[in-house]
Amino acid sequence: MWNKDKKVEFLSKLQTKYGSVVRKKDILAEAEGFGEATPQWLCKTQNRQGHGSYNVSNVFNMITGNVVPITKTKKSAVSMPERHTESLVPEKDPNFVKFGFYNDMKKILSSQIFYPVFITGLSGNGKTYGSQQLCAQLKRECITVPITIETDESDLLGDKTLVDGNVVFSQGPVVDAMERGAVLILDEIDLASNKIMCLQSIIDGKGVYLKKDNRMVRPAPGFTVIATANTKGKGSDDGRFIGTNVLNEAFLERFKVTFEQEYPTQPVEKKILTNHLTSFGKVGSEETKIIEDLTTWASAIRRTFEEGGIDEIISTRRLVHIVETYSIFGDVFKAVELCTNRFDEDTKSSFVDLFTKINGGEDVANMGTNDDELFNEEPF
Repeated sequence: MWNKDKKVEFLSKLQTKYGSVVRKKDILAEAEGFGEATPQWLCKTQNRQGHGSYNVSNVFNMITGNVVPITKTKKSAVSMPERHTESLVPEKDPNFVKFGFYNDMKKILSSQIFYPVFITGLSGNGKTYGSQQLCAQLKRECITVPITIETDESDLLGDKTLVDGNVVFSQGPVVDAMERGAVLILDEIDLASNKIMCLQSIIDGKGVYLKKDNRMVRPAPGFTVIATANTKGKGSDDGRFIGTNVLNEAFLERFKVTFEQEYPTQPVEKKILTNHLTSFGKVGSEETKIIEDLTTWASAIRRTFEEGGIDEIISTRRLVHIVETYSIFGDVFKAVELCTNRFDEDTKSSFVDLFTKINGGEDVANMGTNDDELFNEEPF
């Protein structure tokens, strides 16, 4: 029988052999060798520490009178997954340059009112990055959620999970943003399936009822939503943005306004590239010319793209990649070649040839906008 002396002896043996926390299978094995039945008095919920393990030191202290008895933990007090307690305000990027709809967005976020915004535009023109940096400037907490075709309600709102052997609800990033009054950025929202409709009441500003946690969550003051996309939620007919989907009209209708983000003007892009090269310690007349040539080159390509002469484009992000590559290798032609390798061979060759012309002093500003004049090749 498990009397007090036997319990103390058994617990002492366990602590000597295994330490303070012992797995249940080891407890059972030792009990069998001890010649006693399963120690139900030890394997209780209130003594559990982690999945399938028990704190024998606490039980030993309780029996010997060294500490007060351990009270049973109520189900509602089960330890929950850790929440973000640190600040979620993004770090300021010293290379960031304001452009586009920055001032309009600043007024919206500064107002602290719930005002969901949809931002659309071609790839690499600063939709998401600009929104994050605006939050950094305003010291607003920001949670960015990348959206894919696989994103579902559990990814966004949360789901039940196992913590220390207990099933608890772990809330998702959308709920975190609502409760913190943060800015929620739904990045690449046009990649979503119809499962994104679980956010409909949230985009309405009404909050959401969490079925799996049986509670209503209403947004804290300051909470708002920014959705970024390469399309306007109507899909991509030209195949440039594979995987984008036609979003539900009722969902899109809930966004107050849509901003159409363009690439920065050439003077703004010059400032962006100058900031990056300066941060890499690359400052001089040679770098000034490189920046001039690169922005002229990108502008010429974009003009031709807009006229339908070519199917590819040089984004602001790719220009930044080029100056970063230049800072490593010290060769702008190698940087341009490496950073255009992602295109098919004809496109890459045409882009590199055009940059060579511009770097050599040829005036492309007065050329037409078709690919024959700019690239001096057959259309591709």
